[in-house]
Amino acid sequence: MGSVLAASSPSPQPPSPASGGLAPPMLTVPSGFGMPSVSPVSPSTGVTPVPPQEEESALPNPGTFDECHRKCKEVFPMQIDGVRLVVNKGLSNHFQVNHTVLLSTLGDSSYRFGATYVGVKQTGPAEFFPVMVGDMDNGGSLNAQVIHQISSRIRSKVAFQTQQHKFVNWQGDAEFKGKDFTATVTLGNPDMLAGSGVVITHYLQSISPALALGGELMYHRRPSEEGAVMSLVGRYTGTNYIATLTLGSAGAHASYYHKANEQLQLGVEFEASARMQDTSVSFGYQLDMPKANLQFKGSVDTNWVVGATLEKKLLPLPLSLVLSSFLNHNKNKFQCGFGVTIG
Repeated sequence: MGSVLAASSPSPQPPSPASGGLAPPMLTVPSGFGMPSVSPVSPSTGVTPVPPQEEESALPNPGTFDECHRKCKEVFPMQIDGVRLVVNKGLSNHFQVNHTVLLSTLGDSSYRFGATYVGVKQTGPAEFFPVMVGDMDNGGSLNAQVIHQISSRIRSKVAFQTQQHKFVNWQGDAEFKGKDFTATVTLGNPDMLAGSGVVITHYLQSISPALALGGELMYHRRPSEEGAVMSLVGRYTGTNYIATLTLGSAGAHASYYHKANEQLQLGVEFEASARMQDTSVSFGYQLDMPKANLQFKGSVDTNWVVGATLEKKLLPLPLSLVLSSFLNHNKNKFQCGFGVTIG
């Protein structure tokens, strides 16, 4: 009797949060309003049928093979040799240029001019394509690459390099992103006449929301040499840590990244090279102090190389200062650098 009264006198529905307006006339009563939902009973058997289980959520895309160890590497400081001045200037919403002056005490001083163009094709909240990046130094050496999102799942990249007006290297990448995997093919320095070139394939598959497995196969050929190198990778992502292991005929590479809190990040790397017959372990950390606009990075490895960088942003000015120092205890060698970035 209560069901009949409830059906004949429906109560007004609240506005739908998805549409932002008034809800249409009530057809069914949602849970939490009016009658509680009751599963129908089969008149023949008198047994309440079990509703089908909801399908498991799809696995996430694991990213690319090259990004497996990137999170840990970002914790370690980058060495600056001498004095470096970088000036960035945005000419429009799609075009930006930069000037880099490097004054070195060990090598030659140099000047580099770079330009970046970002297209109008938007594929995400902050992703626009095509992207063209290039820079040239005072000696005529050029580095350039073009990245374009061909479709929602296919991305391509072409990069080439010249040194002192001589063409030395070029490669082309094709990346396909599936719902739970990423496959990449790279072709480097192909020469059909000489029969030489390098082909690299990457594949990374999500096994679970936290675990991803994949591999790399590199094939190279020259007139007097031919060979292939294969390696496997596994990455496990926790709530605040990432553990990655790469094993192959060339050696082993393991990394562990841990985010202790909003200010402190830690990273440990282990590298073993079969060709060089050498192993090393590195420990690095990054300390962020947002209120002071400071970022400190430090590292130490088994070769007794200690390094640190200190970066200070002078807000509201578009200016940042970087101080870098590295000390090699075995070679009794000390290097110090200072950098200024404007824009």
